[in-house]
Amino acid sequence: MSTNDTRIYLASGSPRRREILEQLGLHLERIHADIDETVRPGEDAVAYTERLAREKAEAGWRVVSSCGLPERPLLSADTTVTQDGEIFGKPENADDARRMLRAFSGRSHQAITSVAVRDGGKLLVKTSVTDVFFKPLSDAEIERYIASGEPFDKAGAYGIQGKAGVFIEHIEGSYTGVMGLPVHETALLLAEFGFELP
Repeated sequence: MSTNDTRIYLASGSPRRREILEQLGLHLERIHADIDETVRPGEDAVAYTERLAREKAEAGWRVVSSCGLPERPLLSADTTVTQDGEIFGKPENADDARRMLRAFSGRSHQAITSVAVRDGGKLLVKTSVTDVFFKPLSDAEIERYIASGEPFDKAGAYGIQGKAGVFIEHIEGSYTGVMGLPVHETALLLAEFGFELP
């Protein structure tokens, strides 16, 4: 791949990841890559997130190969939220979102995003871990946020870049990592595959 080629495959349906990558000047082609996201017994949040990012990259690469698409780097990512050893995925319903937000209220938790890039036989993964500190939340604040509909497609039932930004007192780590794609780690990975960003 030439260093001025900015085309990659993206094995993710996340509009936030697409937006971040496009802001970096990349041109994306979405690849659908379904995997089983069940947590394995004894698997911690970092191992889980890294495994899912890797498996999404492998599944996406199989699609590229089976469809006879041109070979170019494929990027995938996975974001998980964890607190006290529990992994919080996307909420199943309003009660699940309520449970998550109450757990985070007035406390810190970790947002973990792993990014994987696959090209040919080479697959690399980098992980960002960010401590997120929530202010104490009232029941009314939680109910208004749930009613907005925003929590339901996001790990941990919130999006830092949306209405839940008002809940967050501060973070220690990567803002874009909490969004779902840590820019620093992503740029380092892509540099390993010949990309020069920005």
